[in-house]
Amino acid sequence: MLGVTLTDIGDLKAREASARLLFEHNPVPMWLSGEDGAVLAVNDAATGHYGFPREDFLSLSAGDLLAPEASGSSQRHRRRDGSLIDVEVFSGEIPFEGRSATLTACVDVTEQRRAERRIAHMALHDALTGLPNRVLFHQRLAEAAASGTSLGLLMLDLDHFKLVNDTLGHPAGDALLREVAERLRACLGPDGLVARLGGDEFAILKDAGREALLALADRIIAALGRSFALEGQDVAIGVSIGIALAPEHGDDPDGLLRKADTALYAAKADGRRTRRLFEPAMDAALQGRRALERDLRAAVAAGALEVHYQPLVAAGSLAVTGCEALLRWRHPERGFVPPGEFIPVAEETGLIAPLGEWVLHQACREAAGWPEGVRVAVNLSPAQFRTPDLVGTVARALSESRLDPARLELEITEQVLLEETEANLAVLHRLRGLGLRIAIDDFGTGYASLSYLRAFPFDEIKIDRSFTAALGREAAAAAIVQAVIGLGASLGITTLAEGVETEAQLAALRRSGCGEVQGFLFSRPVPAVEIRRLVAAAAMPWMAAA
Repeated sequence: MLGVTLTDIGDLKAREASARLLFEHNPVPMWLSGEDGAVLAVNDAATGHYGFPREDFLSLSAGDLLAPEASGSSQRHRRRDGSLIDVEVFSGEIPFEGRSATLTACVDVTEQRRAERRIAHMALHDALTGLPNRVLFHQRLAEAAASGTSLGLLMLDLDHFKLVNDTLGHPAGDALLREVAERLRACLGPDGLVARLGGDEFAILKDAGREALLALADRIIAALGRSFALEGQDVAIGVSIGIALAPEHGDDPDGLLRKADTALYAAKADGRRTRRLFEPAMDAALQGRRALERDLRAAVAAGALEVHYQPLVAAGSLAVTGCEALLRWRHPERGFVPPGEFIPVAEETGLIAPLGEWVLHQACREAAGWPEGVRVAVNLSPAQFRTPDLVGTVARALSESRLDPARLELEITEQVLLEETEANLAVLHRLRGLGLRIAIDDFGTGYASLSYLRAFPFDEIKIDRSFTAALGREAAAAAIVQAVIGLGASLGITTLAEGVETEAQLAALRRSGCGEVQGFLFSRPVPAVEIRRLVAAAAMPWMAAA
């Protein structure tokens, strides 16, 4: 008897049709490949995404799409036009037309990987310049130091960068930093690493010896010493560089950074636009500077600073016409600390503005007790012009002391007019409106002295002591002094020569028509109690000698 078994394959056919429909119309690129890798079937999403016509895709094997570096589930595939895409590959075995096949699905993650790479790059690079940032620099420094090879670490700090930001604005400052980065790359070449650590601080790592590193530092100083074209102006800055060597100065990354930074501080103290190689003695100098800062802060808090006064003398009669108020610090252990040591520290730490205000009040109170014809001259620092109410501060000092405003002379340096020129000129005019005098100090040492005389009607020009010291030795100095005095006379501005120490200098200044003089020939700066006796005397002690 013949037995027949009937099987209903309707459900199976339906499932196969559903699977085929899901495969062919799936938005994810898919294909089926045999055991030999040949492509057996491909969906529309795959042909469209990879750019191959269906018949061409079916002639491929699965490996034909792989870029050489591809491996694992995260792969890189090559499309028909040659472009590369990042994909995540998912595969599994399924039956196909009575045989085993591999179903491969690919998800394009190119944009995701690109975004991840951007984020990773941003984490390790400076957004403004594209240079490695502090994090990446520290990583590379640690790797290089651990290798034991000869290594140079250069720490760079731009000179006068803040001035560019303050005068031309932050967009100009950003443009300057980008150009600095390009010049540093050009100086370094393909070897080494240059990074921006923040602000106007840069650092360089280079596998080289001492002489090559010093030559590199000199190239950088020359490159950054050339002017930059910003906002239609030629802007000059400079750079100071500190250098540490490994293994000569150690192989600890933090120690090398500290030593390069110490050398950088020494370069800046040397007058900037220079480079210094670390020396052990620098550590002691830096520690001394930090101790000086601590002691200065303590002295300010305790009110331990003093105001001394140096007479301003009429060149003809030698009578005292005024006195300059000068800040002095009598250290309990070191004695008098030279102003050239502690004033820069006060400027760097932000102490100069409150100190300047204190000197102003002290000087006005003191001068109120002097004879009517004697004025007091007080220096204003650029930092005081950055305070919100300088004019109000001066007005209060005059009001509280009851000093006639005509007896107060405020001395400014050319730096004040270099910074925020328009704003500071407006402040100067408001100060002049109080009825006081304005003098320009250290005249002739800046970049554009004559233009300042046109920008503001100063009451007095103070000729810098360097020109006075050169009188009798350098013909050029005498010519410059004569020219400044003549210029002042034509503009109706009094001239005062600083640093007069000899009779010969006084005689030369008198012959040139200088109106007033100041210097050790007449008196050193003295405490308030001594200046009171001096200005009240009928005859000055130096008159007999003259």
